[in-house]
Amino acid sequence: MASHMLYASIITSHPSSNLTKLPRPSSSSSSPRLPTRLKSFKCKAQSSSSQSQTVYQGVYGPWSVDSTDVKEVILYRSGLVTAATSFVIAASTAFLPDSFLANEVIRPNLDYLYAIGAGGLGLSLVLIHIYVTEIKRTLQAFWGLGVVGSLAAYICLAQPAGEGLVQYVVDNPTAVWFVGPLFAALTGLVFKEGLCYGKLEAGLLTFIIPIVLLGHLSGLMDDGVKLSLLGSWMALFVLFAGRKFTQPIKDDIGDKSVFIFQSLPEDEKKALVKKLEQQEYSQNPN
Repeated sequence: MASHMLYASIITSHPSSNLTKLPRPSSSSSSPRLPTRLKSFKCKAQSSSSQSQTVYQGVYGPWSVDSTDVKEVILYRSGLVTAATSFVIAASTAFLPDSFLANEVIRPNLDYLYAIGAGGLGLSLVLIHIYVTEIKRTLQAFWGLGVVGSLAAYICLAQPAGEGLVQYVVDNPTAVWFVGPLFAALTGLVFKEGLCYGKLEAGLLTFIIPIVLLGHLSGLMDDGVKLSLLGSWMALFVLFAGRKFTQPIKDDIGDKSVFIFQSLPEDEKKALVKKLEQQEYSQNPN
């Protein structure tokens, strides 16, 4: 339905200046025609006045935020909060005295916190909006590889040693190879956020996360430096996840018209691009 609304809006409205640079599909001998069902589609549902929605102009036409978009963005941000909260609670044991009551409660449940955090990150990676599908799939593949590696390390290494997964990775730095892809996926996510929105905390996390892991893996990092960077990671992760809820919903959606366009069959993509080019030419014949 969203793709039909986009088509209907394009057909009945004037194009904006940001439609001048459109990706061109491979040429064919015959010019594609817009499907009849698109020509007959009524545009009343697209009216912003009737739905009290803000209409944004995208590369491939106008779009608006609907209830499904809002739910997805809230879930995406909730996944980040879940990951950040789990990580901070688990990592706090590195700073608390062994006799501290909270430490005695948290330590036996480190693996549960790790699993919850990994689940929250996985949810966010499913719902994240990235224009280049291959990049999104790569981040999801890293996450999946990290989950498989974590299970393998737990079953084959941690359990025989009588330890939990998290504690085993702390005591055996080489085990970072098994869980590392999961954190690589997290690094990719915060890099995307920093690049798209200019968030300082996301940019800093892009460097701190791999530095801490590589420092632990190599054994070249002093424990004091490692703890300092870990504390920075905790603070920045909380700030990053919390500030996501201060952004407008539309920011995490991006240009919805691009995603609608990508979901169309090839013949409809060609028809839409051709229609946009014709509209642009009619407005700027020279």
